[in-house]
Amino acid sequence: MFHGSSTFSKPTTKGSLLSSRPATTKRDSLMAELERDPQHSTAKRQQRSNAFTSHMANASLERQLLAAQASKTELEAKLREKDTTIERLERDRRWFAEREEKEREEKLQEQSEREEEQRKADLELRQLRSSLAAVRENLAELEDKHSNLSRSHSQSVASHKSQSSVLARQNAELEKEVGDLKAVAEERGDAIQNLQQQLDDAHATTNSSARSSNENENWSVVRDELQRQAGYLRSLESNNAKLTTELARYKDRHASLEVLREEKRTLESKVAIMEGLREKVAKLEAQVEAARQERKDWASKTSESNTSSQTSISLVQNLSALRLENARMMEEHGVNMALLRRREAELSNVDKIASEAREAVDTLQAEVQTLKEKVVRREQRAQLAEREARFLQALVASFTSEESAARESPAVDSLSQQRIQQLEQSIADYKSENSRLQRTLDAAEADNAIGGPKRTRKDLVQEIDAQKAAADEATKGLQEAQKDLTRQKDNIEILEQTLFELRGEIGAGNHVPPGMRVLCLRDNPAQQWTDLRQSVMDRLKSENEALIKRLRELESSGAVVDEGRVPRNDLVPRESWDVLDKEKKDLEEVVKQKEKRLLRLQQVFTAKSAEFREAIASILGLKLAFYPNGQVRVTSIYDLSASFVFQPLTKPGENGEGARMQLIAQGEGGPQDLPQLMRFWVNEEQCIPGFLASVTLECYDKSKREAGAES
Repeated sequence: MFHGSSTFSKPTTKGSLLSSRPATTKRDSLMAELERDPQHSTAKRQQRSNAFTSHMANASLERQLLAAQASKTELEAKLREKDTTIERLERDRRWFAEREEKEREEKLQEQSEREEEQRKADLELRQLRSSLAAVRENLAELEDKHSNLSRSHSQSVASHKSQSSVLARQNAELEKEVGDLKAVAEERGDAIQNLQQQLDDAHATTNSSARSSNENENWSVVRDELQRQAGYLRSLESNNAKLTTELARYKDRHASLEVLREEKRTLESKVAIMEGLREKVAKLEAQVEAARQERKDWASKTSESNTSSQTSISLVQNLSALRLENARMMEEHGVNMALLRRREAELSNVDKIASEAREAVDTLQAEVQTLKEKVVRREQRAQLAEREARFLQALVASFTSEESAARESPAVDSLSQQRIQQLEQSIADYKSENSRLQRTLDAAEADNAIGGPKRTRKDLVQEIDAQKAAADEATKGLQEAQKDLTRQKDNIEILEQTLFELRGEIGAGNHVPPGMRVLCLRDNPAQQWTDLRQSVMDRLKSENEALIKRLRELESSGAVVDEGRVPRNDLVPRESWDVLDKEKKDLEEVVKQKEKRLLRLQQVFTAKSAEFREAIASILGLKLAFYPNGQVRVTSIYDLSASFVFQPLTKPGENGEGARMQLIAQGEGGPQDLPQLMRFWVNEEQCIPGFLASVTLECYDKSKREAGAES
């Protein structure tokens, strides 16, 4: 609260400074006139007293303004306290009202729960009675399903018989095909024998020629090859017969395997039905047990024990019938499960045999395909040998005619002899090359048969053509991709040049997007600074005008306000009050934000300090407690009575070395040799960490010994 004194002075505003300067100059000029004109000096004194009175009135007004502001602050504080008190009382009232409402709701809920339990009990009784009827209906449905399953089983047996007849027809067709193949092989063998006979005849006709030795050698090679081919064909026929028998045996196994699979599916469907029945029986047993328990409860509640009705007797009879039916179904289920396991074992064995049979069939089919290709190749060789035999017969005929002509004209052309020798040499080269190629082809076929499924020459040629086509397409795609790459590179260069130019324009602030006209930038620092200065100037101008206006009003009215009167609210202009109020609100907002930050920092510091203390306790085995005066209390977690209080030293040791904390107090507990540890670690070594580590070890050993003694 401010008291009026002469220490307060009028604030030096712009108007007061302007008014004070001419007053001083006038006072200096009029001092000389006071001595000459007494009447004029009296008027001047009156003017001076009026000026002093106005000056004192202004000072009093300012003091009253400050007192009003202080009283306003106190009233606002009291108002805030009252608001907080009202808010706390309102919160308590709401809490009590909520608690009463909650208790009322809990009572209503308990009452509704009791009614709901009673209703559920009645409903369960009705459900049990309805479930008994449903069980009877389910029993009738199960009997119908059993009859349906028996019919489906008979139908599956009939379908298996039809499948076996179809497989038998397929087996007959395969045997017929094998017989046809044997006939073809016999025909080819006869053709080879005929060729052999023709070769023998040709060999007999060429015995008289001069080149009989070379021809005999060639024919002997052909004869050996034909004999080898005939033996190979006979071995093929025997292998074919053996494979045919194995194929028939595998087909029989496959037929039996299909029958077993069908039986397995039938049994699985039965097992699924039995699982459903088991679940239903379990549910019915649970319902029956619940009904029995409820019946016991009702019997204990009722006082008359001999009032059993016909309904309970019928219920007991139905339950006994259901138990018998359940036992019978469980027995059937056990039999079916045993049969199913046996069938599954048989099916696993049959599956294993079938997989082996399939592998053998695949291998045999690959071998049959290889043999067929070899037979085709041998037929081609036989046709080639037949053509060669015909050619040789024609050649022998020409030789005989030439020989007869040579006998008639003994002069033989030497050039024709050389030509014949060259032709014979070329034929021999062709034969050797053909035999080499045939051996290479046989070796490749053998390697292919060993490494995997055989690939024919036609397949290889097709694969090569496909790879060539793919390579051509890839080449075309590569060329197109290269063209696209060149075009994209050109576009990238153009875009980079455009981007470089745009960067220069944007950096200079000259870039204007197309279709847009720039009138003023949105973020213009110069404009923002100009607007801010203009707003400040306008505010100061309005405030100054209001102050001048108020001073003029006070001067014109000539009012004098006593210090003891109540201050008026209209003495200060509204503009000045708005500025002060705005500054006050801004400062209050800043204070609130800083208080909120401080509260957050305190919460974070509290949480982190708790984590730090927990980490220290779990790692070092020590509990730390920090006091405001800088002291630290250290307690071992193995002995809570072993506590030590440290405080920081005002004067550290020489060169900053030694202990920076001082032991000032200790607890009642601790190890027995605590004085020796303190004398060694604290006084001599000045190593508080070593002292605490030794104390921790001693306390740990002590707690461990005590725990062992208690156990």
